[in-house]
Amino acid sequence: MIKKQIIAMGGGGFSMEDTPFLDDYLLRICKKSRPRICYIPTASGDAESNILRFYRRFAPTKCQATDLQLFQRRVTDLVDFACSQDIIYVGGGNTANMLAVWKVHSLDKALKAALSVGTILAGQSAGSICWFEQGVTDSFGTELKQMSCLGFLTGSNCPHYDNEIDR
Repeated sequence: MIKKQIIAMGGGGFSMEDTPFLDDYLLRICKKSRPRICYIPTASGDAESNILRFYRRFAPTKCQATDLQLFQRRVTDLVDFACSQDIIYVGGGNTANMLAVWKVHSLDKALKAALSVGTILAGQSAGSICWFEQGVTDSFGTELKQMSCLGFLTGSNCPHYDNEIDR
């Protein structure tokens, strides 16, 4: 039986802190000597600064780092690409926009296929909310709202709960 793993982080990781503990954990649970790890920066509009931070963090490690940008898409077969990764790491930003873009490109279906073959799905902030049935987001302005997400995990998620008083 294939082990399905989703690591939902409210914050932290390479884009939010200097300590590598959460990132190291992802690499450790993968249990591959040279894991293929892909960063998906859709929630930040494929922000170059986030992509650079990802490569600065993971390129020096014993992994094969890559990214998947959808605003300047270069990958044709998203299912094949997603299923070829050991870890898919989704960044933070605007959850609603990210999910809408994913749906247009059918990346949501590719991620579900990747999970079914044992790819570890992970992410922080928007990349954490997206895996659940619902999440709390500020994607629609300053007021927090509930939104429907991918539904790979039951329940809801509210990232940044411990450091943003309104959450």
